[in-house]
Amino acid sequence: MEEFTPDLDRTELGKVQIAPEVLEVIAGMAASEVEGVAQMSGGFVGEIAERLGRKNIARGVRVEVGSREAAVDVSIIVKYGHRIPEVARNIQDSVRNGIESMTGLSVVEVNVHIVDVELKAEEKAPAPVPVEEHQRVR
Repeated sequence: MEEFTPDLDRTELGKVQIAPEVLEVIAGMAASEVEGVAQMSGGFVGEIAERLGRKNIARGVRVEVGSREAAVDVSIIVKYGHRIPEVARNIQDSVRNGIESMTGLSVVEVNVHIVDVELKAEEKAPAPVPVEEHQRVR
């Protein structure tokens, strides 16, 4: 499938085009809202950019766009304890519904890549009890 900006609507006033980056944002939002998704995974470069303060909603999403169809790849980190096949299926449904309802494009595939599992946050260790300090030297 070629990557280019589709002409979705031609009218007497002009045409409407949706950039692939818009589809990536829609897919990223739809995937991140699914129960069991800990976070999107954008790889090493995406992690560094985010640490430098650049928020990227489309992190971990790659979209190929044709004139009437789109294919999506989503990379996620799943929360421990959730059924991975169920989470992946819910992501596929959510991403497809989000893109199709907002753009009118037909989504031909949504590939979900599970790249890690987020373990439960360890409980914080109790705060150390302050020890009374005795004057050791006079």
